[in-house]
Amino acid sequence: MPTLLDVNNIQCRYDGQIAVEAMQLRVRESSLACLLGPSGCGKSTVLRAIAGLEPVHSGEIRLRHKLLSRPGFTLTPEKREVGMVFQDYALFPHLDVAANIRFGLRGERKSEQQRIEAELLELVGLSHLAQRYPHELSGGQQQRVALARALAAQPQLILMDEPFSNLDVELRERLALEVRDILKARGITGILVTHDQSEAFAVSDMIAVMHEGQVQQWDTAFNLYHDPVNRFVADFIGQGVFLRGELVQPDTVQTELGLIKGDRAYHLPLKAELDVLVRPDDILPDPEGPLRAKITNKAFKGAETIYTLELSTGSRLLTTFPSHHDYQLGEQVGVRADIQHLIAFPVDTQ
Repeated sequence: MPTLLDVNNIQCRYDGQIAVEAMQLRVRESSLACLLGPSGCGKSTVLRAIAGLEPVHSGEIRLRHKLLSRPGFTLTPEKREVGMVFQDYALFPHLDVAANIRFGLRGERKSEQQRIEAELLELVGLSHLAQRYPHELSGGQQQRVALARALAAQPQLILMDEPFSNLDVELRERLALEVRDILKARGITGILVTHDQSEAFAVSDMIAVMHEGQVQQWDTAFNLYHDPVNRFVADFIGQGVFLRGELVQPDTVQTELGLIKGDRAYHLPLKAELDVLVRPDDILPDPEGPLRAKITNKAFKGAETIYTLELSTGSRLLTTFPSHHDYQLGEQVGVRADIQHLIAFPVDTQ
């Protein structure tokens, strides 16, 4: 797919302070991307710059090669062919659902407005609620109205700023999948801003993990989890702990779990100290195994339980076991390491 959006080396500032630095982002047509990171990392600033709500101090933003922003020039939001879905939905309380959706179609013939309105109501599953007002809708229904209204103007790009954060966890996950299906069905390119990994993983084809105004890694969810480029990404994505180890071969580290042979080589001196990332899915139950660990904490998740384990050395690990066996705190269990992707960083790396 060709590139639709090109964010080329932009810098954004607030009150003279750099909020976003050297931001590079290329989003392919009909794909769904995500800006993921903790509060204050600059992700919403990038989204606002793409929308035309913030200027850029260096670099440029282009949509299908059309210049949107550069230093000293910001194309107005209404001329960008970009739709926006806000965290608070921003629906008009005095308009019913149908009128909210039609709001962006005032220049169209009435018959065309009605056609688009009916099509979008069907798309978001709200045809039966066309005459309801926003206060009569659930949070999830309001969010779907906001999405339909953004789609009504037929933008080339949809921007979504923390669109599910006001919803409960179960509804948030379900609606994230619904939104993905809606956008994919229409071939719409979208960018989601969120601090929630589960949302990012559910919606996005590609994810930019941001920290302190910069992209740390632009990759698929699988690669972010199994091949993080630095400690920040390794810590931020998923769960896990670091165990100290010693490099005995370019692709092998000696740890208290035994030898861990990975799928990559480290160009470091032998005997170099490394911190090895161990994910919960790297530790498997093995009742007959020689490695024993004490259960110090547990969190029931339904189909599985996350246990905190303490080794005889005092080191702690996380693991997930099927929940049909309920281990007790203080109980000793047998485990083994099955680490398919060796992720390690030199001890002095910060």
